[in-house]
Amino acid sequence: MYRYDEFDAGFVADRVAQFRDQVNRRLNGELTEDQFRIHRLMNGVYLQLHAYMLRVAVPYGVLSSKQMRKLAYIARRFDKNFGHFTTRQNIQYNWPALKDIPEILDELASVEMHALQTSGNCIRNVTADHFAGAAADEIEDPRPYAEILRQWSSIHPEFTYLPRKFKLSLTGSPNDRAAVQVHDIGYQIVRNEMGETGFAVYVGGGQGRTPMVGPKIRDFLPVEDLLAYTQAIVRVYNLEGRRDNKYKARIKILVHEKGIEAMRQAVEAEFAAAGKDLLPLPAGEVERIRAYFALPALATKPAVSVGLEARRKTDKAFAAFVDANVAKHKVPGYGIVTISLKPIGGIPGDATSEQMEVVADLAELYSQDEVRVSHEQNLVLAHVALDDLSAVYDVLAKNGLATANAGLVSDIIACPGLDYCALATARSIPVAQRISERFGEDARAAEIGPLKIKISGCINACGHHHVGHIGILGLERKGVETYQITLGGTADETCSVGDITGPGFSSEAVVDAIETVVDTYIGLRRDTSEDFLSAYRRVGMAPFKKALYEKDTGADI
Repeated sequence: MYRYDEFDAGFVADRVAQFRDQVNRRLNGELTEDQFRIHRLMNGVYLQLHAYMLRVAVPYGVLSSKQMRKLAYIARRFDKNFGHFTTRQNIQYNWPALKDIPEILDELASVEMHALQTSGNCIRNVTADHFAGAAADEIEDPRPYAEILRQWSSIHPEFTYLPRKFKLSLTGSPNDRAAVQVHDIGYQIVRNEMGETGFAVYVGGGQGRTPMVGPKIRDFLPVEDLLAYTQAIVRVYNLEGRRDNKYKARIKILVHEKGIEAMRQAVEAEFAAAGKDLLPLPAGEVERIRAYFALPALATKPAVSVGLEARRKTDKAFAAFVDANVAKHKVPGYGIVTISLKPIGGIPGDATSEQMEVVADLAELYSQDEVRVSHEQNLVLAHVALDDLSAVYDVLAKNGLATANAGLVSDIIACPGLDYCALATARSIPVAQRISERFGEDARAAEIGPLKIKISGCINACGHHHVGHIGILGLERKGVETYQITLGGTADETCSVGDITGPGFSSEAVVDAIETVVDTYIGLRRDTSEDFLSAYRRVGMAPFKKALYEKDTGADI
């Protein structure tokens, strides 16, 4: 895990002091809200429906136990005793008082955290695979490169005022858990024919009003060219991106309008002309930063835990948790544990201060003092010995954190929606709660199998509905909340944007409509091994559309 150096610490402290002065000027009336807006956005502060919201950066989703305890402390002292983990691997506080935010930033700085570049038209928090450094399928840990990009992009003078926000993501595995193809730039670590590692580069992906899967712009980028090539892409975007229309300002629109070949030529020309000569990435620097992310010295364990297997045979709930929430680790005798923040009927992504402290304690005792935040709004303990899983599970169960649903129907991504967000046009949270209550019972969830439902409360798509196997978009139509359903999306290595089924459904009818979709899938799948996405890609939209609309479903026709 990376540690701040003297520059980082001094830089963050200076920014906190600067923002404290700006807040004081806003509170005493020297700045209007409009004048204050640019200052607060540069420090991760939004004005939501009911209060200010503070978004805290969690670079590539990695936290220490100490940092997690600080987040819990902030939730308890300055908020309503909870925090909301987001699809950007960040955490949001929805109820801080403006006068307290400089003090919160001071508290964050004391544990090497901040809220810089979590908002505004800049390069945002760099995200990565939440299993990075532990996953059995990994080619190489992407986090050192994510850290290099974080350092390079922090308050980069050329890229502080881009046409629109800009998002980077990295994965080190062929199985993409970081959604790289729906980012402005996505990097996937690959090997070339000589066995060297480098990056496949995707550019111009994104969701929102105009969802697009990012096309591949480079099959192989050498490691030493990472910064130079990133600079070339962002520079082309900064020069040519639309600034006259915020709805057409993202790089995906530039790529679409230029065409991928013209975009590739422009990037390669910029790369050849300036970037490569100015910004080669020294191998020594890569190795220095890679050392911060070295795999911990894990004690040798048997590949099979006798105790774990014995309990699986006698404890149905424990067995379900292991099956759903424990992934294969690269080291025999260890597992990667997903802690679901999606209890049945709960608010997706929320954790209380007490729960955060429990997770911090477990990380310290059983997972090398490390916690991960996933873009699916869950937490992860990346290095748990299989022999310790029983003890970890018992603590999680005691604290409402042992829901065995990772990747299943009730593991729903949802934005805060109209309950909090000033941009939202419909509620997301109540729909997610009702769906999880309808389908979350163990036997029903097991019958359905892997299924990703994602819900957004407006066209901005913070709930990633475009890439849900089942996506739900809440819209306002004539003063009424209406929910549009999409099918067949995914953010993995086979990335696709979901297809719209047809007219939207009322708030009262949307959960029944989802049940119709699920029942249709179960009826047409070849057998229980054929998951929803595979079945949909085989049969297409027609049977689902027929089931949804050829009866009185409450669709807003």
